[in-house]
Amino acid sequence: MRVLSRLFRRLFLEFLQQAFDAGQLHFFTSLLQLQDPAAFAAYLDPLRDAEWVVYAKPPFAGPKQVLDYVGRYTHRVAISNNRLLDIEDGQVQFRYKDYRQDGQQKTMPLSADEFIRRFLLHVLPDGFHRIRYYGFLGNRYRQEKLERCRQLLGMAVPATEPPKDYRDQYEELTGTSLRLCPVCRRGQMIRIAVPLTPARASPTLQDTS
Repeated sequence: MRVLSRLFRRLFLEFLQQAFDAGQLHFFTSLLQLQDPAAFAAYLDPLRDAEWVVYAKPPFAGPKQVLDYVGRYTHRVAISNNRLLDIEDGQVQFRYKDYRQDGQQKTMPLSADEFIRRFLLHVLPDGFHRIRYYGFLGNRYRQEKLERCRQLLGMAVPATEPPKDYRDQYEELTGTSLRLCPVCRRGQMIRIAVPLTPARASPTLQDTS
């Protein structure tokens, strides 16, 4: 772990300096002074000697629980729909957790432009991917390599489970059920039939000659 921490420290600071030299870093408010190259270099100097903490250990409950935990972060967007409360007169109100005050639930109003700006900060730049796979998990030959791994390990082909209903997946991620009636929030919505759209009659053309 010590080797890993120092390697990560070196690579992180090198890429950070390259981004600064390329003009890709922007500083505002109290960090505005870091736009000066000398001030930025002085800011990074103590970080080159500090011990960066990298900690790794086997998971307690097994790999499946780790995937479930990490998946909630890697496959979610910046804000879930159930946190959006209202939009009116160009103002968006949403719920957030204030960790500075023991995780209290609070409401924040923002202008629509500012809300969109903050949301887009979570969109990755062109060419970047949130998750990258290498080795036998690479997309191009993943199926063949996984099959070869199972053969070498003497493992049986796992049984495929039917995909979950999208409403169940939504409820697991957000805690909100799409099956509840949106009005009373007690009864369940049950589809009885799909209403047919009446065919429109062709307009009658009149002879105007």
